[in-house]
Amino acid sequence: MEKRRPVLSSCLLTLLVLVFLVGLSLITFTWWEKGSLWFAKDKVGVIEIKGLITKSLPVLKNLRQFAEADHIKAIVVRIDSPGGAVGPSQEIMREIERTRKKKKVVASLGTVAASGGYYVACAADVIFANPGTATGSIGVIIKLVNVENLVKKLGVDFYSIQAGELKDLGSPFRPITPKERAVLQSLLDSIHQQFIADVARNRKLPLEKVKKLADGRIFTGQKAKELGLVDEMGNFQDAVEKAGRLGGIKGKVETVFPEKKRFSLLSFILGREVEESLASLAFPYPEPAFLPPWFR
Repeated sequence: MEKRRPVLSSCLLTLLVLVFLVGLSLITFTWWEKGSLWFAKDKVGVIEIKGLITKSLPVLKNLRQFAEADHIKAIVVRIDSPGGAVGPSQEIMREIERTRKKKKVVASLGTVAASGGYYVACAADVIFANPGTATGSIGVIIKLVNVENLVKKLGVDFYSIQAGELKDLGSPFRPITPKERAVLQSLLDSIHQQFIADVARNRKLPLEKVKKLADGRIFTGQKAKELGLVDEMGNFQDAVEKAGRLGGIKGKVETVFPEKKRFSLLSFILGREVEESLASLAFPYPEPAFLPPWFR
């Protein structure tokens, strides 16, 4: 019995040390995430928006994390997108507006930043574009398809049982009615006016001027600058340098990207969709159940 006590004491001491080290690691990681460690170097945070904009949650989360991190002095939003859905584009724009109250946000337009891509960019403090960047396209479009004749040739019949006259609006199995066309046109006109108003407000341009530019046309970056839709010509690195100076960084400006999603045991067991659903409970920005027409 006497011999067991030193062994038990050693095991208990080892366990306490491990618990202490794990706790210290968690606290240190939390401080590092918030940028409150004394040795965290000032940097510019970079958030990329690529391809069709169909989701906003990851970008909103990254914007908020960078906005709250003390060592992130400014943010660059790098956009390479032809547009996307209305809801997510508006949500990202609103979050950039909110972030600007804390830190400077610079938009860097790549190959293309049109329609929803430009909608997101217009909220930044400064917009950089290359002379040949395709941007603008301030307009809204919805495309419908009619396969009625095709299914008839295949000998297939489709039936719709609904409650609500317009519940199957846009059905591909019959021609669109005049009433349905009017409803859709009204919807698009409303979204278009929202787009125009947000660009005019964020870019500090007269509403009438933006209306003249909002016929859906694409502009080069150089032309967009002449029209006031873009502030400066420059590449990604130029945008980073500008953001660093606006954030008060002296000397070389270093960047940091959001941490990539690591392997998750929860995701492996339950699936990524279940994991993201659980994660969304802790982040108050639900994705819209209905995504309006494409900004393309």
